[in-house]
Amino acid sequence: MENKTVAMYVAQPIEWTDRGVVMLDQRRLPSEEISHTYTDYREVARAIREMVIRGAPAIGVAAAMGVALGVLHSPATSVDELRAEFPRICDVIAKTRPTAVDLFWALERMKARFAELAAQSDLHKIKQALVAEARQVHLEKKATDEAIGRYGAEFMPREGQVMTQCNAGALATAGIGTALGVIRVAFEQGKKIHVLVPETRPYLQGARLTAWELHRGGIPLTLITDNMVGHFLKTGKVGAVVTGADRIAANGDTANKIGTYQIAVLAKENNVPFYVAAPISTFDLSLPDGSHIPIEERSAAEVTHIQGVRIAPDVPAANPAFDVTPASYIAAIFTERGVAKSPYTQSLRSLASEKASA
Repeated sequence: MENKTVAMYVAQPIEWTDRGVVMLDQRRLPSEEISHTYTDYREVARAIREMVIRGAPAIGVAAAMGVALGVLHSPATSVDELRAEFPRICDVIAKTRPTAVDLFWALERMKARFAELAAQSDLHKIKQALVAEARQVHLEKKATDEAIGRYGAEFMPREGQVMTQCNAGALATAGIGTALGVIRVAFEQGKKIHVLVPETRPYLQGARLTAWELHRGGIPLTLITDNMVGHFLKTGKVGAVVTGADRIAANGDTANKIGTYQIAVLAKENNVPFYVAAPISTFDLSLPDGSHIPIEERSAAEVTHIQGVRIAPDVPAANPAFDVTPASYIAAIFTERGVAKSPYTQSLRSLASEKASA
């Protein structure tokens, strides 16, 4: 089949500029496209916590840029003073969101780079080197998405329905996306894909963000409510489900946006392959299984209100932001280094230990 050339819109959720870190405010989409410029690492931390930017890989990029911003504008006049301040900068960012392991991966990378640099006495060079490191993280995330897309596209049906969950597109990764990257590449290869997009309550990332990205990119889609998932998996001739991930344990258990687990169960019941697309940085092989993954509990107001409008009486509401899909429901995990399959304890460790290709 001939490749299909498509002029596809790719969102830019975060950029490093001479003015500061610029973020597209994802809380305002799809009705408004508004960006904010941050010049203080505490502002970046607040933006992560308040979901101006979201999605595990994009949070990792934001964390790296936040650290670089803190160092760049530090009042320290010596390397020793900066060395004392640096852990405080990292700690502020670390306390923003607990589930997405990319955030902690990015912080550890910035800490390692700082440790390499701190032996020298040139404060200006240290600051510029950490800015360069944060920008390199961003570039690598873009390359990672493209590789994941190529590996995963091979598993997408030649034509028919594909379901996703939440938003694992450019908005969530700062590249072309993980799950949506797979769909984008498959579509560009000429596969006739139509995407089913659950709304993803309570924050509506599917309705507000994924539908917006796919529509802007010219990819056919149908928006559905979360309680339609079982119906379409049973009757909609769905050829595959592909989602992103925020953390993957050593045995392949995967944390992703709340609602993913029920989709995986229903997919297996209806013989639809369920795939995960995620970078190696999402692996947390220190955790034996998904029961050890911390689950972020967000404000009850996100459930009782939609964009500030109350839709429920003043009653208690639960709001776990993620759930864990057991590895037994996952047909394969697409990464930038290849495809992992069961037994995941072996395949994930093998991929994690490989050196990234040049």
